[in-house]
This record gives sequence, structure tokens and C-alpha cells, in this order.
Amino acid sequence: MATDPYSILLLSGGLIASLPLAYFSMRAARKRRHIRDTPTSKTAGVFIGDVEVKGTAEIDRALVSYLAERRCVHYEWSVAEHWRRTVVESYTDSKGNRRTRTRVESGWTTVASGGESRPFYVLDDTGHILVRPEGMTVEGRTVFSLSCGPGHAFYYGRGPSGAIANSTFTRQFSETAVPLHEPVFVMGRARQRADIVAAEIAHDRDARFSLVTLRSEDDVARGYGTTGWLLGILGLVVATAGGLIGVVGEAQGDRAVLALWGGMGAAGYLAALALLWAVMTFNALVALRERVRRGWANIDVELKRRADLIPNLAETVKGARLHEAETQRLLALLRSQAAVDPAAVREGRAAVEGIAPAMLAIAEAYPDLKTGKNFLALQEELTRTESRIALARTYYNGTVTAFNARIAVVPDSALARIGGLRPFAFFEAKGLEREAVEVEFAS
Repeated sequence: MATDPYSILLLSGGLIASLPLAYFSMRAARKRRHIRDTPTSKTAGVFIGDVEVKGTAEIDRALVSYLAERRCVHYEWSVAEHWRRTVVESYTDSKGNRRTRTRVESGWTTVASGGESRPFYVLDDTGHILVRPEGMTVEGRTVFSLSCGPGHAFYYGRGPSGAIANSTFTRQFSETAVPLHEPVFVMGRARQRADIVAAEIAHDRDARFSLVTLRSEDDVARGYGTTGWLLGILGLVVATAGGLIGVVGEAQGDRAVLALWGGMGAAGYLAALALLWAVMTFNALVALRERVRRGWANIDVELKRRADLIPNLAETVKGARLHEAETQRLLALLRSQAAVDPAAVREGRAAVEGIAPAMLAIAEAYPDLKTGKNFLALQEELTRTESRIALARTYYNGTVTAFNARIAVVPDSALARIGGLRPFAFFEAKGLEREAVEVEFAS
């Protein structure tokens, strides 16, 4: 019986059928992991890359939803009409005779729908960030639901004037929205705005998530976690059942035989699940490492841009009639920062110090400097550059924290050692400030 081809076929079939369930289980688990690995940033700390932010939904000019007339940043509505019809059909009975019968079909047909969405801001205790919801998945909450007949003002007032075939003249009006001032959780790809030195979150087809939701981060992650567990358990049941069904007839109640074949199915499934877990977990660690590297690349670009500005700033300071001590102090700062090697900064052997505050102080003390176009242009470019460095530093350090924490815990640490993944140093800097962006929100 142990080599019965029928039993082996069913065991193999159960294992093969369970593999897609194992794959989608691990896929859901990886999405949950991605949510957990991505640090929830303060809006003041968002820069380039995959980000999560939470705060309240704000906008300069609020939308008004179509049905509920709620002030919001996004809304979607639909009108469905109920229908019922009697269908006469022919069929062949068990004796081969042709007969007819009637049955009633019913359902709902969407007869009108619409919505509107605008770029809005997520506001928290540190500031705000622009979100462009076009192309993103937006999960609002139900703000309006009504079922009515022609006697209600909404039936024709907010719905079409005609009727569908077989209509029962009952319509369902539904609307979801992201109301103004309500807490939102946003996941997506951050990029630099074209108009000012600030980040914005927008849809990116390469991003794992592009989501605006009223659910919390824990609720979103828990949903994927629950899905992963349910699919994983279902796959185990399918694989075990494949082994049991093949021998249940011949085993004649022999529990040892049933346990053996059921155990083989379960063991094969768990082995496949473990392999999938190892591959997906390692790939997730590598992806997180690449996010750290991309974060540093953003910093590296801005550090080099700043290094290119410093010689011109030094020449401007030398040409100005400043107090000797102040001149030497500022030139010493410029020289020390010009000598900063980005590679040394990355390894924690050198630190970056902001120059813009010192230049601003000099400009305030010597108003004549502001009359020079060259000085003003250099000062503005320096301020923007150091603002970008400040943004990039916050994002980079948050990603480094997530990566270092991941490779320090079991069992991820074992995969990290096998793959040669090592912790990163934090980017240390002082005197870097982000420029404030003023926006007047709707009340």
C-alpha cells in the first residue's frame, strides 16, 4: 500500500494544490512585513523613497461630496437600481423528457456613479506633506447610504431620469469619502516637489503600496497577517488531506497508516513553506538594504552639491568687509566642511555641520551683503541644499533603524549572516534645518 500509485498520485496532487496557497500566504506575510519595516515618518522627515505617514487630512479648498454634502478631500458615489424578471427555460429531466420551468432572477445595476479627488495635505505635529491621490487606492468611509423609491427627492433629484428594464423602482444611493480633518494613514512613494524644496507622496507603479486609508497602520498590517495565516493553514489542510484521501480506503482505520501519509503531506507542505519563507525573507532584507543605499545616494548627491557651493561662498566672504574674527571663524567653518568626505560621513568617521545658519547670521549682521546678487543666490541655493540634506537624513536614519533591527533578531539574523548583510551607521549632522512651507488650510 505504501507504493500504491493511486495513493502517491493523490499525495502529490495535494502538495501541488497547496503550493499556490503557500505562495500567496508568504506574499501576504511579505506585505505585512513591508508595512512593519517601513518607518512611519513625521511629515517633516519625509524625503525620497517608500514612506508611511499619518495625520489628519487637510486641504486649502475643501471638496463637498455629491450625496452627503460632506466637506472632504476625496469622495466616490454610486446609484444602483434594483430589477426583477421571470425567466422561462427548457431542461431535460432525469428520464430524458423535455420540460419547461420558470424562475425569478433579481439584482442591482449601477445606473450612475462619480466622484472627485484633489491633492491634499497630511498634517501632524511637525508640519504637513502634500499627497497626490491620483492613481492611488483610496479607502474612504461610508458617509451616505439610502434606499428609496420614486417618492423620495433623491430618486430623480440625484439619480437618472429614466428606468432600466424590469425595474422595481427601488434605488440604492451610496457614498464614501475621506472627510476633512479626519485621521488618515498614507503609504506610497515620496518624491521631490517641482515647485519648492519639499517632498510629496504620489502614485508610483514600482511602489509596493500606494494607499490612502482611514484605517490605522496596525489594522492594515493585521489584515495582511490574518490573510497570510488563513491561507497558510488552508494549504496545510489541503496537503494533509491529499495524503489521507489516498489511503483512507485501504487503511481500514489503521491510525498509524493514516498518520504516516497525512504526516508526509504535512511535512512536504511545511518544507515548501519554509523554503518560500527563507527566499522571501532574504529578498525582503536585500530590498530593505537597497532602500538604505538609495537613501544614502540622495544624501551623497546633496553633499556634493553643497561642496561645489562652498568655494564660491568662501570667495564671497573674503571679498566682504567683515570683522576679522568673524571672517576667520566663517572661513574655518567653510574649509572644514569643504574637506568632508561623503564616504567618511557614511562610515561615521566624519560629521556634517550646517553652514546656512552661519551665513544667515552674517547676512543679518551685515545688511550690505544682501545687496550683492551673487551672495543672495549662493545663500538661497545653500539653504535649499541643506534643507534637502535634512530631509534625506531623517528618511535615511529611519530606514537604517528598520534594517539594523531586522538583521539583529532571530531568525532573520541567520539569513543576514549567510547573505553577508551588515548593519549601517547613522548619518550624524548638526545645524541642518528644513525650510518651512506655509499653507493656509480650509477650516
